[in-house]
Amino acid sequence: MKIIIVGATGTIGKHVAGALEKDHEIIRVGLKSGDIQTDITSPDAIENLFRQTGPFDALICTAGDAYFGPWKTMTDKEFRLGIDSKLMGQINLVLIGQKYIRPKGSFTLTSGVLTNDPVLGGANPAAANGAIEAFVRSAAIELENGVRINAVSPTVVEESPKYFSFFPGHIPVTMKQVIYGYLKSVTGAGTGQVIEVL
Repeated sequence: MKIIIVGATGTIGKHVAGALEKDHEIIRVGLKSGDIQTDITSPDAIENLFRQTGPFDALICTAGDAYFGPWKTMTDKEFRLGIDSKLMGQINLVLIGQKYIRPKGSFTLTSGVLTNDPVLGGANPAAANGAIEAFVRSAAIELENGVRINAVSPTVVEESPKYFSFFPGHIPVTMKQVIYGYLKSVTGAGTGQVIEVL
């Protein structure tokens, strides 16, 4: 398969790419590095990405920023970080990508544990995550030509200790567990699913 991985140079993306590259053609996409650079907050940049890749079989997105910070002082600008990047960035990859994906292809987006298990300071990523999961469920019943879509929802991973303080009481998962969540989405048969990695 020809698989586009957006966020392929990040903590999770690079491991997912490494697990898939043995059997598939991988196109690594990052903001400032990778085979192709793109900014997922820009629909024009996303369109240009797909013009460069051409038809593809699967897209995985492990990219998308969100704002962690106290609710009491949060501003509209801060909250829009997660909306413009993690939420609309991923949604636009699907809205635009559906014109380029091959029949029976798949989209795999990334949400996160905060959808159902909130933490202090996590309102913005929680809102983005919940919207991504609702989008996946609804898009799954409208995508044509056998195209599938799922979300992987991991908790904090062992390789990201800088985030541990944001997730008190959460047991970090191994990167191997997270990788298998993405493999299930890409190589399995399910659609409209939220694959939790807890």
